[in-house]
Amino acid sequence: MDFSSYADPIIAFVRLHSAWAAPVVFILCFAESLALISLLIPAWAALVGIGTLIGASELNFWPIWIAGSIGAALGDWVSYWIGLKLEKRVYHMWPLSRNPEMIPKGEDFVRKWGPAAIFIGRFSGPLRATVPLIAGIFAMPHWRFQVANFSSAFVWAATLLLLGDITSKFIKWIGSLLA
Repeated sequence: MDFSSYADPIIAFVRLHSAWAAPVVFILCFAESLALISLLIPAWAALVGIGTLIGASELNFWPIWIAGSIGAALGDWVSYWIGLKLEKRVYHMWPLSRNPEMIPKGEDFVRKWGPAAIFIGRFSGPLRATVPLIAGIFAMPHWRFQVANFSSAFVWAATLLLLGDITSKFIKWIGSLLA
């Protein structure tokens, strides 16, 4: 998939409709963190692109960051809940049924790292798609999961948005030096 063909229309929409920046980022982060769906939606490219708009325009970082963080945390929370309710039946559902190698990797990762797996997995696409689900299947204690979930969501959203913001400011700085 060509990430720019996916991300560019979203970034263009936010550029033209800045009032929608926080809701768009919320939806992107929720989808990017939702079990299995996140494998289909590479929202990180759009999030970095929206971050460049923060640096290049008058978008306010704080509401966008909070919206993205809450969206990401809720996506993982729903994934955890699905794991709790459906248990190992999710292993037979698409796309896990077509990618069975993801299951043992995710299981080993959650067993080895415990709640830290939630934090670490947030920063890896394939793990982000399965770790919260597996944490639910293993019935990781709710509060341990949620502390790792919310703290990682805030760090992850800030990282992606600030990556774009800092890149935009760096390009402006280089442009001013060359002018």
